[in-house]
Amino acid sequence: RIDVAEELNRLSAHLDEVERILAKGGSAGKRLDFLMQELNREANTLASKSVAQDVGGVAMELKLLIEQMREQVQNIE
Repeated sequence: RIDVAEELNRLSAHLDEVERILAKGGSAGKRLDFLMQELNREANTLASKSVAQDVGGVAMELKLLIEQMREQVQNIE
């Protein structure tokens, strides 16, 4: 069994940072875009480490949602 706790912790930390940046306001586009890249990286690692099919499916759904967020972030100045 492969441990994915580290990836889940990083995903959570990145999401906390996204919330902090959004709450702060101001110029946030580049920071949010960078965080979307980091979220995608963690989702990729999670998908590659998962041996359970349901975890792999969730990781793929997560990647799709991150890509949708990234498209929205690219419209933020």
